[in-house]
Order: sequence, then C-alpha cells, then structure tokens
Amino acid sequence: MEHSLDEAHGGFLNCLDRDGTPFDTTKHVWLQGRQVWMLSKVFLERRDERYLDAARLGVEFLGRHAVGSDGRAYFALRRDGAPIALQRKIFSECFLVMAYAEFARASGDQSYRARALDLFDTILGLIEDPTRLGRPVLSGQTKTSELAVPMILLNLVAELRGEPGSETFDDREDYDRIEAECVAKVLRHFDAERGLVFETVGAGGERLLDSPAGRLLNPGHVIEAAWFLVQYAERVNDSALVDSSLAMMKGALDVGWDTEHGGLYYFLDSEGYSPTQLEWSMKLWWPHLEAMVGTLVAWRASSDARWFERFEQVASWAYERFPDPEHGEWFGYLDREGRVSQRFKGGPYKGCFHVPRALMLCERLLKT
Repeated sequence: MEHSLDEAHGGFLNCLDRDGTPFDTTKHVWLQGRQVWMLSKVFLERRDERYLDAARLGVEFLGRHAVGSDGRAYFALRRDGAPIALQRKIFSECFLVMAYAEFARASGDQSYRARALDLFDTILGLIEDPTRLGRPVLSGQTKTSELAVPMILLNLVAELRGEPGSETFDDREDYDRIEAECVAKVLRHFDAERGLVFETVGAGGERLLDSPAGRLLNPGHVIEAAWFLVQYAERVNDSALVDSSLAMMKGALDVGWDTEHGGLYYFLDSEGYSPTQLEWSMKLWWPHLEAMVGTLVAWRASSDARWFERFEQVASWAYERFPDPEHGEWFGYLDREGRVSQRFKGGPYKGCFHVPRALMLCERLLKT
C-alpha cells in the first residue's frame, strides 16, 4: 500500500527494492492480479475502504490493458499499460480470473464477475488445446501432465464458488466435473509407495525417470497442492482423499527439509542426481509460507499434534530469516544456509500475495 500504488497510470509497481523504491516499472499481469485479489480479500475481512480503493486502482488498469484482442492475457506490461510480453502459459489468465472474481465479491460490481467467467472459459479452451498457447506439437514429444495445471484449476473453481454458505457463494453446473477431473490428475502425480509427488508425469500418470524433468520434485508446490486437496476433500466429505493429501504433504516435508541447514529446498531430483536448476538449494519465501498454511490445514483436518510441531518447525526457521526488521516485508530469496541472496522485496515472481495470504490463513486456522 505504501510503495506500490501507481496513482499516475493505475495498477501497481511490483518491482520494489529492499526499502520499497521501484527499480523497474514493468508491470507483471499475474502479480497485478494477485494483488487485486489480496486487497479485495483484506477489504472483505476489515471493511476498510482504502483496500477496496487500491484494488480498484489495479482492477481498472487490468481491465484496460491486460487482455489482448485474441482473448489472451499478457505476461508483462509497460508502466502505461502497453504490452511487453506474452507467455505460452495460462497463469496470467488464472490470476486475472481470481482478481476479477474477488473484486466483484468485494465491490458488488458484477461486470467483473462476468469477465472472470469469460476468462475462465478461455482458460479451459487453452488447456484443452495447448497449441492455442503457441506450443506446437512435435513428433518427438512425450505427452505429459504438469502438476501446476490441475492444482491451479482446482483452486480457481474454489475461488469462483466462494465461501460455502456466504451470500456470494456461486455454483456452475460444470464445476463438480472440473474439480473431480483436477483431483484425479493431481493424484496421478503421487507415488504413494515412495511418498513422492512428481512435477511432470506422462499423460496417464507414467513415471518419466529417464529425464531431469520427469524426476523433478518441488516440495513447496506439493504442499500447496495438498492443502488445496484437503479443502476440497473436506467440502465433499471425502476422508480417503484427506488421508492421501496428508500423505502427499508429509512426503514433501520429509524429502524437502534440509536436515543440515534447515528450511525447504526449492527443487530436488527424485533419484538423487544433481537438479539441473541452478537455484535448487535456495530457500525461497513462498514454499515456507505454503508449508505454514499446509501444516495448520493438516493439523485441523487430523487433530494430530505432530502437524502443529511441523508448523512450529517451519515457522520458527522462516521467521528467524525472511522478515526484514529494518524495512519490513519478507526477503524472498535466501541461499542454502539461510542468508539473504537477493535484497528486493518485489520482482517478476514475488509480489503482494504469498506473505499476506499465508498470514491471513494462518490467523484464521489458529483461531479455529
């Protein structure tokens, strides 16, 4: 709120140095969407008009500039909204849907609800036909399933539905089918015998252990997917899915925790090879925040005190290292030993989302 609002052009300056000074005026659409969603959530919690006004500054900028004539959302915009980059992925669209849906809920302006649903249908079409993303199908390619797609789609449906029992709860006849398909696809990535969840598997769940991509583990991603699954399973009263989801989370924490220096690795190779990602051993802000939320979700779902012990382990390690006592907010990137690697507070991949979302959810979970 203090450093990112761009009153001159609309939207948010999301690339901020340690003290909040903008170091780049590029506006990344997925982070703009995340910030609109977060500000709308906070408004609904606190009923402070400043948050709604800030969300409006962002959502109106996105409404003017984020989507091209072909219906695709851009990845990055110039400060004045002119497009800079387009990705061959669906994530800008996904976070726009979240932004529009939550702003509609906060403001009562249902035109944004309509935008969210139109864009959601665009996403479904892009998933069905990835060539529309500019990804040609090549003869040597293996048809794969990426964990990120069904997990974010499952969360999108939850966001579009809203809170069960609330005045703004909404349903659509295809939501149940989409959620069931997403759950089935996520579970294809889970090797229950080994307790591992692979980022990439064959389209039918086949293990692709002859390549680094097929052996890739991302503990933070798995933990986030697992608590999404628990929330869904509790809503549909599926105790077996709760158990599977907690097993996924436990496996990710067990394999992902650095027993020498503490904290969660960013990436690992399931067979013990060196990951090809050069940043594999870094400790990033968001996996630890997802682990804080996930362990509390697991504790609430199971009443098993060991999950609260896991929460305390993660939270203690994170709070000793990520928060900046001088300028506020969290650093995003630490080296393996827990020392700050990059000092900026906001960049192309870190915005106003994981920190406030996790703290808001942890507060709710601890109160209940």
